[in-house]
Amino acid sequence: GASGFLGGSLVQMLCQQGNMVVGLVRSDNAAMRVKTLGGKPVRGDLEQPMMLYEAMQGCDVVFHTAATLGFGHNSMAQRRINVDGTRYLLEAAHKAGIRRFVTISAASVIADGKPVLNADESRSFPARFVGPYSRTKAEAERLVLMANSTEMATMAIRPPGIWGVGDANILPQIVHMVQHRQFIWFDHGRYPYTTCHVTNVCEGAILAAERGQGGQAYFVTDGPPLLFREFVLGLLKTQGLTVGERSIPWRLALSIGDITEKVWQLMRRPGTPALSRETVALIGPFAVNDSKARHELGYQGLTTR
Repeated sequence: GASGFLGGSLVQMLCQQGNMVVGLVRSDNAAMRVKTLGGKPVRGDLEQPMMLYEAMQGCDVVFHTAATLGFGHNSMAQRRINVDGTRYLLEAAHKAGIRRFVTISAASVIADGKPVLNADESRSFPARFVGPYSRTKAEAERLVLMANSTEMATMAIRPPGIWGVGDANILPQIVHMVQHRQFIWFDHGRYPYTTCHVTNVCEGAILAAERGQGGQAYFVTDGPPLLFREFVLGLLKTQGLTVGERSIPWRLALSIGDITEKVWQLMRRPGTPALSRETVALIGPFAVNDSKARHELGYQGLTTR
């Protein structure tokens, strides 16, 4: 994931700290981006274990930042990339003698469709996940933490909604909805929400590689939660946009997302629906506590909102 939004930021931060970084890429454009950021691009693919093994030669740490989203639609790509790709990466890392393995998981691994308030790492995976992204990220995280050993320490970083310059998901989608008059609040956006700037995710990942305890997961955030509407209005202000006050109850939106998802699958439509149960759950009341990362890793969340 070296050329992506998060991976690119991590490559840049690692290089600025004086590290030699090898970045896995699949295209010429991706290779050029990694090279521009200071890293050494190496061609490979998560589905080609031998190429992964060869790319890792001489490395000490593996940072796994690749994933596919697709909220609300159980595509084969999610399982292939998020779960199988992680398995191949772990096998290659073990074979290559990697000492530390850090995966970027997601705060959504604890999402079950109910409000998440001040949750920490003691909260277990739900019996029923809210959607395929959360489920496959949880499966991948479980694989990583179970692979922990005296030969290779494995850790997981769990950020909530990642934002910042270069974001190709959260802000572009919000802007599109506002410009096309499709945006609507849930409960007027007046509920707690935690975020994590992309550079703070990188900070947490690097600290985990340096100080993390093997077999452990860590939430990382920008600090105390704020109201969801404050976060969205702040993002829109950077684009010179404002939004109205149209709103529906969050639980109603959850039900609509569930219905939309089922109809989408019944009609065998490609891609993902604009609104799904998982999407609603992850932008609804969602607040996690990162005290463990601050205490054990010395994490600070240096980039403020």
